[in-house]
Amino acid sequence: MIFIDVDTCNRRKFGKSCSGDVFVSRRTADGASVCAVLADGLGSGLQANVAASLTGTMALEYITAEVELRHAAEMIMDALPLCPERHISYSTFTMLRADIDGTVRLIEYGNPLALHMRGSAALPIPRETFTLPRWDGREMSYATFRAGLHDRIVFCSDGVTQAGLGTDRTPFGWGVENLAAYLGERLAAAPETGSADLAPLVVAQALQQDSGIPGDDITCAVLHYRETRTLQVLTGPPFSKARDREYAEHVLAPGTRSVICGGTTAEIVGRELGRPLTMSLEHLDPNIPATSEMEGAALVTEGCITLSAAADMLQSGEVPVCANGATRLRDLFLHSDRIVFLVGTGVNPAHHDPGLPVELEIRRTLVRRLKRLLEEQYFKQVMIRFY
Repeated sequence: MIFIDVDTCNRRKFGKSCSGDVFVSRRTADGASVCAVLADGLGSGLQANVAASLTGTMALEYITAEVELRHAAEMIMDALPLCPERHISYSTFTMLRADIDGTVRLIEYGNPLALHMRGSAALPIPRETFTLPRWDGREMSYATFRAGLHDRIVFCSDGVTQAGLGTDRTPFGWGVENLAAYLGERLAAAPETGSADLAPLVVAQALQQDSGIPGDDITCAVLHYRETRTLQVLTGPPFSKARDREYAEHVLAPGTRSVICGGTTAEIVGRELGRPLTMSLEHLDPNIPATSEMEGAALVTEGCITLSAAADMLQSGEVPVCANGATRLRDLFLHSDRIVFLVGTGVNPAHHDPGLPVELEIRRTLVRRLKRLLEEQYFKQVMIRFY
């Protein structure tokens, strides 16, 4: 099964409280398409952020509502006001719709040209430039092309291509050609690099061109066509003991990594599959319960405390220096595309009165919170199944 992996990385301009670049993305309900917009507001700071946010939100609504991409771009250009002093739009943008069958439709106005990477080579994208009399000479480019399995589409704001502008090394900025060469080197060395890793690498390299101090907002977004990476998370005992075997056998699913969250859950899986559970002495942390090991499971952790800590890290973007069960769970989430939560609805009699199923409600709330974070902030496909 093919999956379109999408991720982004941003560094705001030095001295500014917010970024003037805004990236928004949405996956269609059936998972067949990804729509993404990178808008770059004029200038930097709060005013630029407002302009970019309006542009990005409007563009995303248009293209996810099945409005033809070129028509959507025309409506946005009509709506974008011109700066009276500089006679340019208050925001530039890149609009993209990528379908699971490999069809990519791309609209660009003012942003650096997107790159189509196949392996370590940058393939040409056939673009058509067009304008309308009412646009005061402003032009957009439009392209439709095919992407194959393992191809990447990389697009960015001018904070990447203009990094290092005016320096002896890059007097005209880093540029699209140098960006393409850098991507080629990285992908040749590590062909399996995911979007979540590649976008930060590009931003870090652009920041290096700026001697570590961003002279503009820096944003890179990456779409990657690849095989789906599925992670299933088993947490909580099933409501009926008669379903314990069925529940445990999910760990045996081929091509899928499994995480077991909860001591009782791990006992059920170990008993039904005849696999011993061994406590791990690695990654010990006084704040997070220790992990365990079981054949066939990528990770075995405690339940609600670990799930809550992982959710907090996903929401804040901050990760402790020392690894623990929650950081390992977070990493598995981020390096997966499709995440299936298998939530047992039984009450653990060892911890709670069956008449007061507090643990069950906490678990359900945590899983729903994780689903929202993973879908909205990290563009994952998430399903919840109750047992």
